Amino acid sequence: MRSRSLAGVLAAITVALTGTRVSAIALPWFVYVSTGSAVHTGMVAFAEMAPYVLVKALAGPMLDRVGPRRVSWIADVVSAAAAGTVVLLHVLGVLPLGALVPLVAMIGAARGPGDLAKEIMIPEAAERGRVPLERATGLMGVTERLAQTVGPAAGGVIVVALGPMTSLGVSAGCFALGSLIVAWALPRGMGQGAPARAEGEREGYWRRFGKGAAFLRGQPLLLALIVVVGVTNLLDAAFSQVLAPVWAKESGHGPAVAGLNSGVMGLTAVGGSLVAAAVAHRMRRRPVFFVAFLLAGPPRFLILAADLPVWGIVAVFAVSGFAGGFLNPILGAITYERVPRGLLGRVGALQTSLAWAGIPVGGLLAGAAVSLAGLAPVLLACGVAYALATGVTGLRPEWREMDRRRGRSATPAPAESTGAALGPQPRGGVSG
Repeated sequence: MRSRSLAGVLAAITVALTGTRVSAIALPWFVYVSTGSAVHTGMVAFAEMAPYVLVKALAGPMLDRVGPRRVSWIADVVSAAAAGTVVLLHVLGVLPLGALVPLVAMIGAARGPGDLAKEIMIPEAAERGRVPLERATGLMGVTERLAQTVGPAAGGVIVVALGPMTSLGVSAGCFALGSLIVAWALPRGMGQGAPARAEGEREGYWRRFGKGAAFLRGQPLLLALIVVVGVTNLLDAAFSQVLAPVWAKESGHGPAVAGLNSGVMGLTAVGGSLVAAAVAHRMRRRPVFFVAFLLAGPPRFLILAADLPVWGIVAVFAVSGFAGGFLNPILGAITYERVPRGLLGRVGALQTSLAWAGIPVGGLLAGAAVSLAGLAPVLLACGVAYALATGVTGLRPEWREMDRRRGRSATPAPAESTGAALGPQPRGGVSG
C-alpha cells in the first residue's frame, strides 16, 4: 500500500506524457505534409501551446482548492475526447485547418492543468510511500524519459506504417488510460483539495492567486531557473515543432528517423535519470546541472545542420539524452524543498507557465525564420543561443543556493503564514 501511492502517480504521468509525445510527432508531420507550409505547422503548434501555458498559469488556485486528483481526471477525459474528435473528423473527410486549430487548442488547455496536477501529487506520494524526496523526483524523471522514449518512437513507426491520424488515436487512448489510473489506482483520499479552514472560508480566487505570486517573487534562485528554462524551452519548441519535421522532410530521412532520434534520446535519458535517482544525494547540483544542459541542448541543433550520417546523428542524440536525464530530478527536488504543500498548485502553475511562455511562439518564430533564411542557418543560430543561455547565466550568484535545503520537503504550512518566503518549480526544454 505504501508503494501504491507513488507507483500510481508515476503510471499516470507515464501514460499521459506518452500520449503527448506521440501526438507531438503525429500532428506536426500531418500538418506539414498536408499543407507543405512550415508557417502552418508552427501555427498549429501555437494553437496547442498558448492555451497550455495560459490555462496552466491560471489553474493554480483551483488545483490547491479542488484538489489535483479531480483536476487530473477531468483534464485527461477532455484531452481524450478532443484527440478522438480530430481523428473522427479526419476519417469523415471534414477536417480543415479551421476545425483542427480549435480542437488542438482544447487539447492544450486540458493538458496544462492535467500535467501539473499529476506533478504536484509527487511530494504527497513520496511521503505516503516513505521515499526520499530526491529519489521520488528522480523516479519521476525516469517516467518522463520513458514517455519520451516510447512516445516518439511509437509515433514515428505508426506514422510511417498507418499514418499520423492513427498515432493521434493512440494518444487519445493514452489520455483515457491516464484518467482510469487516477480514478481507480490511486489510494483513496490522495490528492484532495486544501481544507476550507486552511484557505480561508471567504478567500477569493485572486487573493489566493496573489499569494502564489508573492511567494514566487521572494525566491531569486527559482526566478533564475525560470529564465534559463524559459529560454531553452523556446528553442526546444522551435526544434520539436518545426525544425525537426522540416529536417526530416528536406533530408529525405522522414518521420521514422526523426522518431528514432527522439526515441534514442529518451532511452538514454532514462539511463541518466536512473543514475540521478541512485546518486542524486551525493551530487553537487550546480556543476551537474549546467554541464548536463550544455550537453543536452546545443549539440542536437548543430548535428542536424552538419548533415552527418544517421548513425552519427543518433549518437549525438544519445549523449544529449543521457545528460538531459539529470535535469528534472534536480529541478523537481529544488521546488519541492521550497514550496509548502498548500501552495504547490499556485506556485507551480506560475513557475511552469512563465518557464513555458516562449513555447507557443517557438514554432511560429522557427517557421518564419526557416522560410526567410533556410533550415541550416536557423539550426546553427539556435544552437549558439542555447549554449549562451545555459553557459552565461550560470555565473550569477543565486545558483549557489542549489544545494541548500536538499532532501527536505517544505512544510505544509497554512496559506496565511506563507507570504513570500520560499519558491517553485520550472520544467521544460530538454528538462521537461
